[in-house]
Amino acid sequence: MMKTIKTAGLIIFLIGLTFFTSLLFQGSYQINNKTFDAIISEKGIKSELFISETKMKVLNKKYTSAYSLSRDIISSLENANEVHKKHNEWDKVIWDKPHNFAYDFIKSAGQGNIVNNKGWYWFFTFGLAIIGALLFIIPNVILLGKPGIKNDGIFHSKATNKGWIGWLVGFYLIGFYVLLYFRPEYVVNWTYVLDPISQSLSGNVASQWFLYGFLYSTVMTIMAVRMYIKYRNNLYQIIRTTSVLFFQIAFAFLIPEILVRFNKPYFDFKNAFPLDYDFFFDWNINSLIDSGNLGLFMFVWGVVLTVIIVPVMVYFYGKRWYCSWVCGCGGLAETLGDPYRQLSSKKLGAWKLERWLISSVLVLVLLMTAATLYTYFTGTDTFFGVIKTYDLQYYYGFFIGSIFSGVIGTGFYPMLGNRVWCRFGCPLAAYMGFVQRFKSRFRITTNGGQCISCGNCSTYCEQGIDVRAYAQKGENIVRASCVGCGICSAVCPRGVLKLENGPEEGRINPTEILLGNDVDLMESGQTHTFLTSLFVCYVIFYEDHASSLIVVGDIR
Repeated sequence: MMKTIKTAGLIIFLIGLTFFTSLLFQGSYQINNKTFDAIISEKGIKSELFISETKMKVLNKKYTSAYSLSRDIISSLENANEVHKKHNEWDKVIWDKPHNFAYDFIKSAGQGNIVNNKGWYWFFTFGLAIIGALLFIIPNVILLGKPGIKNDGIFHSKATNKGWIGWLVGFYLIGFYVLLYFRPEYVVNWTYVLDPISQSLSGNVASQWFLYGFLYSTVMTIMAVRMYIKYRNNLYQIIRTTSVLFFQIAFAFLIPEILVRFNKPYFDFKNAFPLDYDFFFDWNINSLIDSGNLGLFMFVWGVVLTVIIVPVMVYFYGKRWYCSWVCGCGGLAETLGDPYRQLSSKKLGAWKLERWLISSVLVLVLLMTAATLYTYFTGTDTFFGVIKTYDLQYYYGFFIGSIFSGVIGTGFYPMLGNRVWCRFGCPLAAYMGFVQRFKSRFRITTNGGQCISCGNCSTYCEQGIDVRAYAQKGENIVRASCVGCGICSAVCPRGVLKLENGPEEGRINPTEILLGNDVDLMESGQTHTFLTSLFVCYVIFYEDHASSLIVVGDIR
């Protein structure tokens, strides 16, 4: 019965996903003179060349695809800009990104079934997908059976072992992010069905970023249900999942939208620099300052959060307080990405690449921010007359803010694991990792005498840490990359691992490998340790080997 419900849920989800995808290829658009003039006035366009050419092309013409309308608008923009730049008419140049510029026209031009039946289209897309996903997930309460974390067959599933289903999911996610970041005018139909929700929160119609925030929060909520079921006997995981879900929905989605409704700056109070890399951009600083006392508070809060709160919290609790309890990127990785955590590479080469990449991104964002502040206070557009600040901002935003954190960071979950961005690219993670490694009370302690070398801890470490190597030696795990998700402890059948905050003294306790080539077993102390370890292993195997094997089988 439960398996039948899961199958039905999967079918309903796929139907909803199919309807959702099909909206990309539907639509009817027409721009009349009144709508056109309103957009021109709102954007302050001074180019008569663009206005006249675009009116000739698009006015009162019926389009059956967003692509064709976008093509006409962008071609007019590019032609007009080329002429104005040639004649040094810089005040007439349209500096908006072409595809974002086209989006505003297309959003106002929508007609037909989708625009007139937003509620029904919401149900047949988002609604069916949500219902189907829950029907697929909830039966696991019964199917998982007795208490314990079940990962049976995870390396045999085409969805979770880099099989063809995983690749399809990855390609779909990549395609979504490419459209969202670089071709927003093509997803305008998705935003239409969310207009009622957006208007109830901010008073505005939905943008592509509202679409992203709504999808992000919805996916996290549904996958959090899966987390509650899978980890229902682990209180730490339940509380942690609830925390990231709360901070995403309340702080990253609802509060910023409500602030806009009251004509206040869109602001995520939990988003710290340098993850929020544009915090010190001139437009953001000016926007906050112009918003009065609340804007000034937002600016001061952002600085205090980065300079004081983040390092102090990392000192007491490690980077887990943010990466695993607050951050939206980490929240998506821990919910949507949980089925893929075992795909994180544990190879030495991956670790070396991680160190170089994440450190380089941190250096780059600090350089960009220094250049931004320098040009902001001096009024110049170059950093010491050499580096153009706008170029630094543009390329960082394109390659790091969009490609790395979005397209690769999420789209590659099914191929590279769920913490690709957090592990290899997040500058805030690099900053906190530096503090955690050298000045923090957080560590994962290990009880080497209890370790049976099953390898579950290393397998499910999303940060690519070989946890078992530490456990076998009874050595504390003190790593800059550890986000303290606690899954290694949750999947351990012997209770070997424990997340702790304690005194700094003795936090790092390197030990020799018992049977290493450089250990002289004939020395009395080491001989005694060796024989004691053999005796402990014998007792565990003789008295408890059957139950141990059963437990390991349960969580493989």
